[in-house]
Amino acid sequence: MHNHEPAGYNCPFCFLLAGGETPLDSPRDIVLRTARATAFTASRWWPNNHGHVLVIPNAHHENLYDLPSEDGHAVHDVVREIAIAMRATYGCGGVSTRQHNEPPGGQDVWHYHIHVFPRYGGDNLYGSRPLSEQATGEQRWIYTDKLRDYFDLPPGRETGSAAR
Repeated sequence: MHNHEPAGYNCPFCFLLAGGETPLDSPRDIVLRTARATAFTASRWWPNNHGHVLVIPNAHHENLYDLPSEDGHAVHDVVREIAIAMRATYGCGGVSTRQHNEPPGGQDVWHYHIHVFPRYGGDNLYGSRPLSEQATGEQRWIYTDKLRDYFDLPPGRETGSAAR
């Protein structure tokens, strides 16, 4: 069995997509939203890779095994757009993506998602651990605003010019 979502699971990503807000996620964190996928600035940060973004399908799918092709393609398209936008706005030298499935694979939220990390020379992303404190909204929005500006997406709107 490849599903680990407990009965009665309240998915934080579905909550966010429905307009819900917590200290960890806010609709204000949304960078780009298309008909099938959404990108938002993550609250969990690594020491030298601040402002990383999560890209999720708008429909709830637990992991890669459950993901329909149409949603997978939509997520990939948004990942690519976010990577290009990061490269243009963050001053990073590159971008890495990462995706986890099942607990042994490192998955800890039961909604498929891809991490998009800005990369800098010597940043030691894969040799470091996430910071113990979550990023505040004000810290996240510095990066969110850069990406929203790139997509010409004013605060309060969820869909940018790149939306499909």
